[in-house]
Amino acid sequence: MKPSSLNPLAMLAAVVAFVSISAPAFSQQTIIVINEDRILRESAVGQHIASRLQAISSEMEGELLALRAPIDAEAERLNAETEPLTQEAVQQRPDLMQRIQTVSQQAQQFEATRQRYANELTATERGAMRPVLEALQAVLQEVVAARSADIVIDRGALVYSGPSVDASDDVITRLNGRLPTVPVNRVRLPQGDAQQPRQQ
Repeated sequence: MKPSSLNPLAMLAAVVAFVSISAPAFSQQTIIVINEDRILRESAVGQHIASRLQAISSEMEGELLALRAPIDAEAERLNAETEPLTQEAVQQRPDLMQRIQTVSQQAQQFEATRQRYANELTATERGAMRPVLEALQAVLQEVVAARSADIVIDRGALVYSGPSVDASDDVITRLNGRLPTVPVNRVRLPQGDAQQPRQQ
């Protein structure tokens, strides 16, 4: 189970603008470029969140394996017992039919649990990222003010940009100073809730 990938700067449209401007207009503006992926990958808080999400994911994997083991074992036993029998013979065995129905229900419940865990991991990541987005917005405002920038563009929206306009190092340094870590607590959804968590 892998943590989902968020797009934090999409939520910072007031600060980070993806614009299309003619070359003459660009020459009259002060532009800085940031690399969102690198900021989240290399910043202290980004590394902390990634590490905690991996630990929580591993914890979930262990729980799911423990839940699935008895279901798989019973399914294998049923396959061995019913293999020499015809379908009609199996249907005439209430004990086998009851076990087949039970293991089928357990498999469905397991799948619902697996989906719920995936949603919990997504919700956990989203909750951990919320204060990071707030801190990142403040950091970007500081960088914009310090560099008297008119436009901030994410590196992913460009084909090329020179190193002199890349402010990623500055953003990472400031973000590390402002928010080096955040709580990353596993979100637990109610049983039976297999729907995708709502956007916050």
